[in-house]
Amino acid sequence: MSGTALDPTTAPKFQVAAKALIGDSQLRKNVRHATKVIQTKRAKVVGEMPDWEDLRESGMQIRQHTMRHLDYYLEQFERNCRAAGGEVHWARNAEEARQIVVGIVQASGAEGKSPTEVIKIKSMTTEEIQLNKALEAAGIHAYETDLAELIIQLGHDQPSHIVVPALHKNRSQIREIFRREMKLPGVDFSNLGGTPQDLADAARRFLREKFLRVKTAVSGANFLIAETGGVCIVESEGNGRMCLTLPETLISVAGIDKVVPTFQDLEVMLQLLPRSATGERMNPYNSIWTGVDKVSPDGPRAFHVVLMDNARTEILADEEARQTLNCIRCGACQNACPVYQQTGGHAYGSVYAGPIGAILTPQLMEMHHAQSLPYASSLCGACYEVCPVKINIPEVLIHLRNKVVKQQSAGLKLLVNPEVMALKAVALVFRSEGVFRVSQKLGRLGELALSRKDGQGVGWIEWLPGMLGGWTRVRDLRVMPKQTFRQWFEQRGKDAPGRRAGDAVEKADGDGR
Repeated sequence: MSGTALDPTTAPKFQVAAKALIGDSQLRKNVRHATKVIQTKRAKVVGEMPDWEDLRESGMQIRQHTMRHLDYYLEQFERNCRAAGGEVHWARNAEEARQIVVGIVQASGAEGKSPTEVIKIKSMTTEEIQLNKALEAAGIHAYETDLAELIIQLGHDQPSHIVVPALHKNRSQIREIFRREMKLPGVDFSNLGGTPQDLADAARRFLREKFLRVKTAVSGANFLIAETGGVCIVESEGNGRMCLTLPETLISVAGIDKVVPTFQDLEVMLQLLPRSATGERMNPYNSIWTGVDKVSPDGPRAFHVVLMDNARTEILADEEARQTLNCIRCGACQNACPVYQQTGGHAYGSVYAGPIGAILTPQLMEMHHAQSLPYASSLCGACYEVCPVKINIPEVLIHLRNKVVKQQSAGLKLLVNPEVMALKAVALVFRSEGVFRVSQKLGRLGELALSRKDGQGVGWIEWLPGMLGGWTRVRDLRVMPKQTFRQWFEQRGKDAPGRRAGDAVEKADGDGR
C-alpha cells in the first residue's frame, strides 16, 4: 500500500529532473494554481495581523534559543514524557528509527499475534526515513489516513509539497486514482463523481473501516513540548484525532529539532504555522497528547515517542547552517518560490522539496548526495520574505554552494574543475583594466556568429556552446551594446570638458534649490 519513496541517494541531479518535468504542462498548471490559491489566502490572514513581524521575530528567537540549548530541552521532554506514562526511544539515524518502529508494531499485537496493519497520520519525518517501505518489508501494511497522503499512496506516487503532498494532482486525476485503487467489501467506487464532496465522501468511507478496526497508529509530530512531555499535532481533516484516540498503541516519530520549551512558545508557533501553511487563522484540529490516560477509555494504552537525529546534530554544529533546523514545516517558501512553481516537488528527489528542501536534504545526507539542490534557486529571496521564523534560506544556499565547490575541488579535481577554472579566468579579467577592455572586444567578435536581430533590430543570442548553453537553453541573451559605459563616459568628457560640474550648478539654479 505504500507509495514510491523518494531516495536522494539515487535521484538524478535537480537540473536533469527539472528539465523533464518542465515539459509536463498539466503538472505546472496544477502547481501554479495551487500555490497561487494558498499565497492569496496567506496574504489575507497575515495582512490582518498588525503584529505579524513581531510574531516572526518571536518565532525566530524561540527557535534559535531552542537550538542553542537543544540537549537540555530534549532531556526535559524525555523526563516529562516518561512521567506521564509514555516511552521515549532514541534513534541515531533512519535505520535505527525504522527498526525501533517495526519492533514496537510487532510487539503490540494481542495473544502473541503481530499486527499486519497500521494506520498513519501524515508525517514528513516518516517519509524522510521511508518507514512505509520498511513496514512493508516486515509484512505490515500502512494505511495513510490524510486525504492527500492517501491520494499519493493509492496513486503509487511521491509527495511534492510539505503541507499539500498531492498538490500536483487535479480533481479528475484524483477521481481516476480512487476509481482504480479503492477496494472495500460491499462498496463500489467505479461510479465515483468528480466533485470535492464526492472525493471526500469516498475517502471517508474507505478510511472509516480502518479507523474502527486497526489497533496501532503511527504519527509524526508538529511540536514536542519540553515542559510537559506532550506531542502536538495540527491537521485539517480530523483523521489525526481519530488516530490519536481509537488505536491501542500510538507511535510518534519526531526529529530532535521539533521540540519547543514551553506552552507559551507553542502559542506563538500556532499563530505562525496555520497562516503560513494553509492561509488559515487556526488549524481545525489541534491535538496535544501527553502520556497515557489510565482512567478515560479514550486514547492508547501504550504511547511511544521515537526521537530521531539522522544528521541533525551535524547541522546543529554548523553555525552558518544551523538556522535550517528552525523550520516548522509550513511550506510557505515552496509556495513563493518561482523555481518550485515551474518544476513541482519531484524534481528535488526528496520528500523535502522547494527552498527548504534545497538546504535541508543535502545536509541530512551529510553533503554526500543531493549536491545539485543548493543550485536549485535563483536567490531571489522570496522564501526568506515569507518564512514565519525568518530562516535566511539564500544565505544558507550560498554557504552550501561553497561546501559543494570545496568538495568537488579537493585534490587533483581542482585542476580540471571547469567551474573553478572559469571563475579564475573571470578574476584574471577583472584584475586588469587592459585585459577587461580586450575581453570586451573579443566578446563582440565572438558573438557575431551566434547572434540574430529581431523585428526591431535588437540583437539576441539564442545559443551558446558547452557549459554556457545552460543559460540559453531556457532563455535568450541580449548581445553586448555597441558602446560600453566606459566608452560613453570617456566620450562625454571629451565632448564637453568640465561640463559635469557646470551642469550640476545650472540644474541646482534652475530647480530653485
